[in-house]
Amino acid sequence: MSSDETNPAAVPAPVEDVQGDGRWLSQHNRFVQECKDAEPDVLFIGDSMVQLMQQFEVWRQHFSPLHAINFGIAGDTTCNVLWRLHNGELENIRPKVVVVWVGTNNYQHTAEQVAGGVVTIAQLLTSRLPQAKVIVLGLLPRGEHPNPLREKNAEVNQFLCSWLSGQGPAQFLDVGTEFVHSDGTISPGDMFDFLHLSSTGYQKVAKPINELLLQLLEEPSEEKSGSLV
Repeated sequence: MSSDETNPAAVPAPVEDVQGDGRWLSQHNRFVQECKDAEPDVLFIGDSMVQLMQQFEVWRQHFSPLHAINFGIAGDTTCNVLWRLHNGELENIRPKVVVVWVGTNNYQHTAEQVAGGVVTIAQLLTSRLPQAKVIVLGLLPRGEHPNPLREKNAEVNQFLCSWLSGQGPAQFLDVGTEFVHSDGTISPGDMFDFLHLSSTGYQKVAKPINELLLQLLEEPSEEKSGSLV
């Protein structure tokens, strides 16, 4: 695994405001403000896969009852999530479990670099929130037909599965096993644009996430130390 110093996917960076409306920073500042009042048991953080989840029934059905908050921003990379975590989004909160779902937007990075960036996020979380457990969700397949980005995401998952396979505070959860049919295609019924999930798609990923969350929330919280991998 690439070290932080040599891995560009593990360097914290804000989103460049190319559109000029300050929208990304405004969302980040809203999350920082939310930290001052919220007392979540579960924190979801990542890109649009996290952000859009809150718009579907699965959030109200499975995650709101667990006192979850959603810090997802569409388009985010591992670098952007790292910057947000370093700049206030962990202040004043002590969630019992953090769910991380990011990496599919890291187009400019190799699969190993992306996985290294995700693991760096998990390491930061366990350092800043030593009482918390971390769930790293695998990247979903993408595109109607087999394509290089789908292959890359699968490779990222292989790295993450290998690096997070121990008994450490962070664990890997693959939620993308039900989306590719035998002919290699993905249904628009699951992913309306062959990337983002429909209501049906979110139901498929929510079940294993919810089951693991319930399991982890029932376990006693312990302060942890040491390396993840």
